[in-house]
Amino acid sequence: MLSYEFFLDLAIILIASKLFGIAFRKIHLPQVVGILIAGLVIGPNVLGIVNESDFLVKMAELGVIMLMFTAGLETDLKELKHTGVASLCIAALGVIVPLGGGYLLYSGFHGFAAVGSEAFYKAIFIGIIITATSVSITVETLREMGKLKGKVGTAILSAAIVDDVIGIILLTFVIGLKNPAAEPMKVVFNTVAFFGLAAIGGIAINYLFKYFDKKYPHRRRIPIYGFVLCLVLAYVAEHYFGIADITGAFVAGIILCNIQSSEYIVEKIDINSYMLFSPIFFTSIGLKTEITGVTTMVLLFSVGFVVVALLTKIVGCGIGAKLIGFSSHEALRVGVGMMARGEVALIVAQKGLSAGLMDPSLFTAVIFLVIVSSVTTPIILKILYKKEDAQEQTNIAYAQ
Repeated sequence: MLSYEFFLDLAIILIASKLFGIAFRKIHLPQVVGILIAGLVIGPNVLGIVNESDFLVKMAELGVIMLMFTAGLETDLKELKHTGVASLCIAALGVIVPLGGGYLLYSGFHGFAAVGSEAFYKAIFIGIIITATSVSITVETLREMGKLKGKVGTAILSAAIVDDVIGIILLTFVIGLKNPAAEPMKVVFNTVAFFGLAAIGGIAINYLFKYFDKKYPHRRRIPIYGFVLCLVLAYVAEHYFGIADITGAFVAGIILCNIQSSEYIVEKIDINSYMLFSPIFFTSIGLKTEITGVTTMVLLFSVGFVVVALLTKIVGCGIGAKLIGFSSHEALRVGVGMMARGEVALIVAQKGLSAGLMDPSLFTAVIFLVIVSSVTTPIILKILYKKEDAQEQTNIAYAQ
């Protein structure tokens, strides 16, 4: 007999996520943090009025698919071509240094494991989580100060896109290799084959959607076709190539990001995502997080995790910027601008949790990181730019 409990679960999730989201926005924190806390409160950790079910798991998976599809759609390929070498250098070091830092941190707490063991992949995965960058807060801060279109702002925006692409590829490899029956060369082959076929097929699909653009401008059928492509590639990636479904969804967005209707597709997908699927996804993370299992060791790890995540981004991206000709002050601003973490870090952590690469109690560390980086990034950026503006005023005064 069909149970209708899921109606009540959905109602509680939606109202709780909205109320907590609004509350956190009022104290100048990302709404996503509030939604995570909502999941903790209504879930088994506190009130216990909503429990994870197969229905919610599948709805949450649709939510993460939509988020990654939208991320791909909002990628600016023209900007990437224009700043390709510079953004690649910043992003590459902004991935390598945090990846190494996360691996060393986990190994320092749990011991260095043999290469290829499950513990080894767990250590690597901690590094992968902190490779992700969320620049939404940085963008708002730079826009507020009128610095978004400058040299530093452009570098941060471009590098963040490349940063996320590299992070998704690394996640794909590690999830594939974590399987005890997995053969490293087969995982590599499958990943390369998927991206190769997606690139070849993507060209034809791109031309097909451009044809739809001309024949059916701003018709609702185009977002529907786009979402079908997203679901198909997510299925193909997971079922035939053994790589993360979010990789397929992200690639689908990349394929369609330069058509005229890309913003229209984003607008329509966002309505469904914002209304239902995204709140369920982020709330489900709160439902899964085990705060009862938080020990002194987990708290110490969380503090170390936050410190390593922030410092390695500043160092890695800062060195990358310095290598391509930025001044020391500009390189520092790039590093600070890249240290914020948000949705992508949470998505990566959730996929690792599902794949058994992460202990649920350690999700507390990821939540701490999102909160701390969201608060500190705009503060430090404003301080750095105030110093620059003060120096410019001093130079003008001397010149006069």
